[in-house]
Amino acid sequence: MIRAGRERRLAIRVNRRTALGIGTVATAGTVLGSAVPAAADPGSSAVAGRSARVNARPELVAPLIQAAYLRETTTAGGNWQAYLSLATADGPLEVVADSPDQVLEAYSVNKIAVAVAVLDKVDRGLLTLDQRVDVTAAIVVPGGDGIFSLDNAYPSSVTLGHALAALLTVSDDTAVRLCGLVCPAAELNSILVAKGFPKTQVQPVANPNRFFLGTSTPRETHDLLRALVAGTLLTPASTAFLLKLLRSPIAFNEGIRRTTSSAERARIATKAGWFADARHEAGVIFDAAGAPLVTYVLFADGQADPDNYGATHPAVTARARLGRRMLDVTANLTGAGVTHRLAAQRPSNGG
Repeated sequence: MIRAGRERRLAIRVNRRTALGIGTVATAGTVLGSAVPAAADPGSSAVAGRSARVNARPELVAPLIQAAYLRETTTAGGNWQAYLSLATADGPLEVVADSPDQVLEAYSVNKIAVAVAVLDKVDRGLLTLDQRVDVTAAIVVPGGDGIFSLDNAYPSSVTLGHALAALLTVSDDTAVRLCGLVCPAAELNSILVAKGFPKTQVQPVANPNRFFLGTSTPRETHDLLRALVAGTLLTPASTAFLLKLLRSPIAFNEGIRRTTSSAERARIATKAGWFADARHEAGVIFDAAGAPLVTYVLFADGQADPDNYGATHPAVTARARLGRRMLDVTANLTGAGVTHRLAAQRPSNGG
């Protein structure tokens, strides 16, 4: 039985390698001209010691990220759908394409798309960030993630900017409904279609101002993030506002940034999504100057311990290890495209 189990795990690993199209990782030295030995573990000290030589060229870093993705996702188990790329002067270099066009429940990762639609209306002068939305007892999601269900002081009101901040930092569930007050589901979906994202859609319900967070694909979420950092999705002011929220040090259940320094965290714009047995995350890693470097979309479900929404969940652990690895192997790379200033956010002692 032990041997059969090992053979089954090996078969899964080989099938995923083939499906990913990254069987060339083992022969990357031949295909890409890398000095990295084909049999080396990308997490080993032998490979790490060569980082200074390897990391100057994206095409040589790509197989290291590929191998790390395969290792971590295989260890975590379950189902993974992903799309990762490296920014280069010639455009994005595809690194991982694991069922990239599969339509999935995106859960809170789609809160980025919700924010994009709301900010599109801001850009067109139909809304303002300082206008107020009403927070009533009826609109608060009881027991949901975030802060609105905790303050127990209704009715009240907040600015739309505050609602978006709660939406993308502490992933507040009530903030979704507040966004629905100013951008109904049908309008929200039409905005996303017009921007080129027909599969990134919220799911309408009977109340036109409410919706489930809906679906996307790894590729569409990746392309939405790429358009955001390229400055083609929103105005410069809305782009800066959205990226500031995604790069803020406040986050719950994050994986990619979990084992990073304060300076490194400031370089990563990320959004996690969790519901039932799904543990998703999508975002962008910037270089030290603020240029986009890595765009990642990681959708995962079916792992063990589905009732654990904490940092020890297998998929979250896999993302944390992969995030640390991506930062390490890209340390000597320079990003490409529009730069976005990295604003330091420092703690305060009140006063």
